[in-house]
Amino acid sequence: MTKKTLVLIYGGRSTEHDVACRSAAFVYRSLNRTKYDLHLVAIDKTGDWYPQTDTAKWEMEPASLPIHRDRKNNAIVQHPTNPRDALAALCGLEIKNLSDCIFFPMIHGVSGEDGTLQGLFELAGVPFIGPDTLGSAVGMDKVVAKRLAASAGIPVVPFVEVNDETWAGGKESICRRAIDLLGLPLFVKPARLGSSVGIKKVKTPGDLPAAIEQALEYDDKVLIEIGLEVREVECAMLGTTRAKPSVVGEVILDADFYSYEEKYAKNSRASTRVPADLTPELTLEIQKLSGRLFEVLSLYGMARVDWFIEKKTGQIYFNEVNTIPGFTEVSHYPLFWSKSGKDGTTLLSELIELGLHRAKIKAALKREV
Repeated sequence: MTKKTLVLIYGGRSTEHDVACRSAAFVYRSLNRTKYDLHLVAIDKTGDWYPQTDTAKWEMEPASLPIHRDRKNNAIVQHPTNPRDALAALCGLEIKNLSDCIFFPMIHGVSGEDGTLQGLFELAGVPFIGPDTLGSAVGMDKVVAKRLAASAGIPVVPFVEVNDETWAGGKESICRRAIDLLGLPLFVKPARLGSSVGIKKVKTPGDLPAAIEQALEYDDKVLIEIGLEVREVECAMLGTTRAKPSVVGEVILDADFYSYEEKYAKNSRASTRVPADLTPELTLEIQKLSGRLFEVLSLYGMARVDWFIEKKTGQIYFNEVNTIPGFTEVSHYPLFWSKSGKDGTTLLSELIELGLHRAKIKAALKREV
């Protein structure tokens, strides 16, 4: 049997570029090389693609994958004429070899997790890991995801949406409305960003305009939420549209919120309790809600679903979903599955098989009447 090639695309133009390179290193270390070949494609911070052809000297246990900018093998297909040819050219692959490839977009955030790259894969008709274009776009947009969740009866923290146009037209009225509706404290978040980039906790009315301005530097749509006192719990999902949940884990914080620094800094004060200190009934409820949300948002393959449990009332609220969750040495998605009995190699193999399974289903669909 011909071995499949996993085409790992990593890096990207988002603020999470460095995290993506660290996540890619997990795949590099964990992939079963007896079953799959690995082809690496790096995207730098400007958006340029570089097939990584000279990897013979790379160490097998890297903490982060480097990006070597060598263009000599970057255009095997000299004159792409369709999306499939263009994808082959970008990745430094022969067109005929695409049928033996499955793609893994290890790019967190903008241009990798938001449906744009998934759209290219779907146009090219190649198998890939993770949700499709729709699920990726919906999952990336916190406002849309919360509205869909609420429409399905899944509780969400009350919020107000702001975009750059409405903000320019009435800053004072927007701040006043948000405080009147939600009170204080508040959390201000870019709507389509991950790793807690651009998030601020607002404790006084005077701090709200600057927090919104900062969030709008990262995205043209912003989410303002009530700042509840909560426990943060998470569940990893794996499977088809009816995915299975992992154990539930809890983020233990000594800070206002789970910031970028708390997630990735070496001196982080955050820790993770796996499994979370929850009753069996509450654990099962989080797992069921995660499965329900996975279906509601049209997800597939993998996702990490994050929840709040309000300390005062015990009410569960949907926080956000990550459709390309972190795979770094401290990331929760592979950690939760390792605690559920799947090591990194097994997890990757299952993700690959899920992507291939979906590709077969889509290839069998009628395209003519």
